[in-house]
Amino acid sequence: MSLPTKAKVVIIGGGIHGLSTAWKLSEKYKNPNDIVVLEKKDTAAGASGIACGVVRNNYFQPAMRQLMAHSVEVWESDKENFRYNPVGYMQISPEVMHGDVASIYKQQQDIGYDSVFIEGEKDCMKYMQGIFDDWQAKNITSVLHEKKGGYAFNKDSIKALEKKANNGGVNVHKGVKVTGFKRGSNSNAVTGVITDQGTIDCDQVVIGAGPWARDFWNMLDLPKTVDVKGKDGKLHTTDMWTYWFLQEGVLGVPADYLKTNDGKQPPVIHVDTDAPLYSDIDGKLITDKLWGIYYKPDIEGLGVQGGTSPYIVKKHFDQVNVDPYGIESPEFQTTDQFSIMWSSALAHCQKRFEGKSNLYRKGPSGGLGCLTPDSFPIFDRFCENVYMIADANHGYKMIGVGHLVAQEILGTESELLKPFRFNRYAKGELHPTSNSPFPWS
Repeated sequence: MSLPTKAKVVIIGGGIHGLSTAWKLSEKYKNPNDIVVLEKKDTAAGASGIACGVVRNNYFQPAMRQLMAHSVEVWESDKENFRYNPVGYMQISPEVMHGDVASIYKQQQDIGYDSVFIEGEKDCMKYMQGIFDDWQAKNITSVLHEKKGGYAFNKDSIKALEKKANNGGVNVHKGVKVTGFKRGSNSNAVTGVITDQGTIDCDQVVIGAGPWARDFWNMLDLPKTVDVKGKDGKLHTTDMWTYWFLQEGVLGVPADYLKTNDGKQPPVIHVDTDAPLYSDIDGKLITDKLWGIYYKPDIEGLGVQGGTSPYIVKKHFDQVNVDPYGIESPEFQTTDQFSIMWSSALAHCQKRFEGKSNLYRKGPSGGLGCLTPDSFPIFDRFCENVYMIADANHGYKMIGVGHLVAQEILGTESELLKPFRFNRYAKGELHPTSNSPFPWS
C-alpha cells in the first residue's frame, strides 16, 4: 500500500496512543486517507507490545486518578477484544505511605471509583491472608484494594485497536520511518511529514511514539532543557527528557501458581514496605530502605511476571534517534541484582515463593521509559499544529487518552488533559509527589 501525498491528520506511532487516537478520529473523518498512521515497524512492535499490561487507578495525583478512571471505562467497553482481565489492583503499603494512600482512597470515593481501604497492621494481615493464606509481608499498615482495574494482554489489545481503526477506514502504513518535518514559509506550523518513502502534506500531526518522544521533539527543534518554577518561586533549568530502565522479569512457576484461596485469578499486587529485605538465596541483607515490587500472572503463561523501581540511564543518550529497544550494551540488561531482589521480595510477601529464586528468567517486558521533568505526561500542541502525546511511561494503561486527544484535534478542549500542558513547568503547577519509591506514583 503506497503512501498518500495528502492527509488531514498524520499520526506517528502504531501503539496504544496512536491507534486509539486514530480509532476515535475515524468516527468523524470518513474519507480515505483523511487519517494516516505511520509505524516504522509493526503495530505493537514497541513499548505497547512489551508493556506489563497493568491497568490501575492508584495515583496520588488527582489529575492522574481522574484520567485513569476514564481509561478504565474504555478498557471495560470491550473486555473480550482488548483481552482485558478486570481482576482488580492492590496497593499494599507501610506506615510512611499511610496518609498518601488514605488520600487516594478518599478521592477515589469522591469520583465513584470502587475500592476498599483496610488500615492497621493486624487488620491488613487478616485481609491479605483471606486472599492468600501464605501472605507474610511485614510492616504493612494499609491496603487499598481497587475492585476495578487489572491487566490486559499487550499485543492483543493493540491489534484490537488497529482493527477498530481499520474498520473506521484508517490506513496503517507499516515499515515507514519518519525522518523529518516540512515547515511553512510564513509560520512555524508543520505542513508535511517527511518519511523514507515520501512526504505527506497534512493539516495536523499527532505524535504518539512512547520512548521515542525525545527524538521527534528534537526533529521539531524544541528545547532540550526546560525552566521549572520551584516551590521557592525561582526557575530551575533541567533536562527535558530522562531515560529510565524498567526492571521486570518472570518467575517460571506454573501458570496457576498465584491463584487465590478460592481458586480464582488474583488481583494485581503492588507492595511497598520499609521492612528489611533479605536474600532468599543466602539470607544477606539486600536493603533496609523503602522498597517496592508489583506482580501478577504472566500474560504469556510463563509464570508470575512483575518488577520493581526503575533506575536512571545516563549513558548513550546524547545521540538523535537512539532505538530504546535495539540496545545491546550490558548497561541495559536486567542484572543479577534485580533478579535476586525481586525473587526475594516475592518470598518476603508470600511463603509459596520461598526457594524459587532459581526459576527467575528475563521476560518479554521492561525496556526503557522516556520521562519528562516531573515524570508525568505531557499532552499539548507544539509548532501550532503538532499534538505531542508524551506519556512519560504511563502509556499502556491510558487507553482513553487517544479519545481525549481526538476530541481536542476536533476542536473541543478536554478538562482531563488540561493539567498535563507543557506550560505547567514555567507556572510551577506541578503534580503533587508521594512517598512511593516509584517515580510515577
